[in-house]
Amino acid sequence: MLHLRLIVPADRTDEVLHLVENTLGTTHLVVLTGAARDPAGDMILCDVAREAGDELISALRRLGIDKSGSITVENMDLTLSAHADRAEEAAPGEGADAVLWEELTEATHEESTFSVTYVAFLTVATMLAACGVMLDNAILIVGAMAVGPEFGPLAGISTALVQRAPRLALRSLYALIGGFAVAMVLTAGFAWLMDASELFTRSMIEGDRPNTAFIWKPDAMSFVVAFLAGIAGTLSLTSAKSGALIGVAISVTTVPAAANAAVAFSYSDYHQMSGSTTQLLANLGGIVVAGTLTLLVQKALWTAHRRRTALATGPSGDQGSSKRAG
Repeated sequence: MLHLRLIVPADRTDEVLHLVENTLGTTHLVVLTGAARDPAGDMILCDVAREAGDELISALRRLGIDKSGSITVENMDLTLSAHADRAEEAAPGEGADAVLWEELTEATHEESTFSVTYVAFLTVATMLAACGVMLDNAILIVGAMAVGPEFGPLAGISTALVQRAPRLALRSLYALIGGFAVAMVLTAGFAWLMDASELFTRSMIEGDRPNTAFIWKPDAMSFVVAFLAGIAGTLSLTSAKSGALIGVAISVTTVPAAANAAVAFSYSDYHQMSGSTTQLLANLGGIVVAGTLTLLVQKALWTAHRRRTALATGPSGDQGSSKRAG
């Protein structure tokens, strides 16, 4: 279930109440007249089944409530209520399959910000991966993958393509390209410093590295793994199962490839730099393609499901037994 807190201008309250009351899957409706001070208006509280949430939020935005008042949405981990159970039964579809597009757009927007924190995480991850590359240490490579925040902008690009949001696409591209550029430049400087301290040597980068040599030797499997990771990562975002993102992060070699390219550049090993760059691009491309296709499929399946539900219920609007009948 989702909990909605709405601040509504007093002259729009009846209109919003009519919308909420006629949206299948809503319950626990509360109206606090004149409770809001900034912005001034009435406060409306309600719970809505996740599978009905996107429809209701989109309708509220079409009414302009996000501009004249406010719309706040919270995920509810536990709701003990027979009313809530009936609301979830009435709403078409399953909550696990529903995509809250407004939530997804907002989340990817925040994760695609070219901020000091984002660049710091990406830079530290790349430097950790550089140490892993030079020491041929797979544990450091996995740790660097887990630290890297690059999935946010990648998901932002996929979301922007599906939602046709050019501003989000540009923001995400800027964060992705700018972040990797800064991280790789700083990592190259880090490699020179480590070399001057005799902690890195040319023999490390040029020697046999059985555990990490794959990073600069891309093949078809590089794209396949990135594609599968992109599907899993997108599903974890849309279903609110963010824990799966850790598995996604450590399954692709974006950060290690960037690190290997930076270190190879610092030692003028352009062959390794070229291979690592190809690996990086293959991984980035695979994730974006997979993420975009996954969102398109989810959108198409959900739209088709809602159409089937509307046809099955007919003009009476009696959808109370739609899930039980399925």
